[in-house]
Amino acid sequence: MYGRRRFDVPSSFSARPTTDFAKENIFNVITNLIDLEGTDALDLFSGTGSIAFELASRGCRQVTAVEKQNAHANFIAKVAKELKTDALRLIRGDVFRYLHSAPRQGFDFIFADPPYALPELPDVPRIILEQDLLREGGLFIMEHSKANDFSHLPYFYQHRTYGAVNFSLFLKETTTVERTNA
Repeated sequence: MYGRRRFDVPSSFSARPTTDFAKENIFNVITNLIDLEGTDALDLFSGTGSIAFELASRGCRQVTAVEKQNAHANFIAKVAKELKTDALRLIRGDVFRYLHSAPRQGFDFIFADPPYALPELPDVPRIILEQDLLREGGLFIMEHSKANDFSHLPYFYQHRTYGAVNFSLFLKETTTVERTNA
């Protein structure tokens, strides 16, 4: 949709964007698990917005991007304006505050990429699952360091590693799915 456009992220940003290699691989996994066309997605700790814009470019009906850092949120808003997209909804604020007010079963897809040093990082998947933010058949992906293991949580589906980037995938289905580590 956006013709592989690239946007230069200011060098002063402290965000650690998901690497292109990891992003390409995880999106291959995503497209094999769910159809993003017409879905509602949530991008937590949006940073540069690269995941949110990727989701919008793949046909998501609505992408909610939550970002606390003002400079990062301004960058996301600027890029959204340049792309002339109505699919992106930017929430400028704290992810944890948002999670407690987000609509129950409001999303088909959730992506969270918190700073690896965030003390509350282990709480993110638990809160998302406890708040029941994922719709039936929905997919939640948590990016994290190798130090975290979320395989004990409900709906855990599999763990993926691409270089130093780790993803835990949660698939909300009533039928039993095969759990794997890749």
